[in-house]
Order: sequence, then structure tokens, then C-alpha cells
Amino acid sequence: MAKKPKKKQTDSSIAQNKRARHDYHIVEKFEAGLALQGWEVKSLRAGKAQLTDSYVFLKNGEAFLIGAHITPLNTVSTHYVTDPTRTRKLLLHEKELSRLFNGVNQKGYTCVATALYWKRHLVKCEIALAKGKQSHDKRESEKDRDWKRQKERLMRHGN
Repeated sequence: MAKKPKKKQTDSSIAQNKRARHDYHIVEKFEAGLALQGWEVKSLRAGKAQLTDSYVFLKNGEAFLIGAHITPLNTVSTHYVTDPTRTRKLLLHEKELSRLFNGVNQKGYTCVATALYWKRHLVKCEIALAKGKQSHDKRESEKDRDWKRQKERLMRHGN
């Protein structure tokens, strides 16, 4: 008898930080695990996360995610003391941490969280070493994006 194929999870993304791509030049990306509590995992399964104002804080050889908002479910918040914006520890290898520390020590570089997603049954956070954009850089990237969109329209309607 043949085994039934396992159901694949189509969308593994939980939350995106689109603001980070707008405000920063992404230099290097890292994948980090998150130290979470049980109610947070349940909320993430329901898709109740927001990374808009989050960033990564590096201290004493460790990395922490600050400002990520995970909204607690109504069923969980009745018997737990929940803090939606608590500081969460990021789990990284020693080499990755040293590369992040060296990068952040350079002038103009920072570390931001860009995405939360599922990798099998684990929650992963994509963090990036980034350099801040100036306002003229933002306008230039918008022009490039508009031009690409216009090219696509012309190619579609031209054929």
C-alpha cells in the first residue's frame, strides 16, 4: 500500500517588514531562530504578528528582537500574563553573531528584522545587516520600480 503524500504548507510566511526594504539597503541576510513562549506560537499560527518597527539589538555576544508585536489570542490571554512587545532572544551561530557585531560597528550600518516565517515546524526570523537610505535613494528606487512596472505593461500590451 502506498503512503499518502504529506500536505505541504503553501505559504510559510508569517509577517514581512516592507518598511525595512524601503528605508535600508540590504547588505547581508541571516536566518535566526526565535525563543518563543507557547502562546506566541499559537498567535503566529493565526498570523497575528507585525514587524513594522522592530529591530535587532546586539549585547554581550547575544542578539535580541525588540519591537516585534505578536498579538495574543483571546483564548490564551485569560490565564497568562502576556506582553505583546516583549524582547525575544534570537538564536544564531557564533560566526553569524561576530559578523553582525563587526557590521554594526561600522558607521551607518544597523541590523533589522525583515521577515518571520515557518521552516517545517519552527519559527525563523530573517534578519539583515543594512545601511540606511537617504531620501534621494528612496526616490531613485521608486523610479526604478515604476519603470519596471511600465515595461511589463508595454511588453504585455505590445505582443
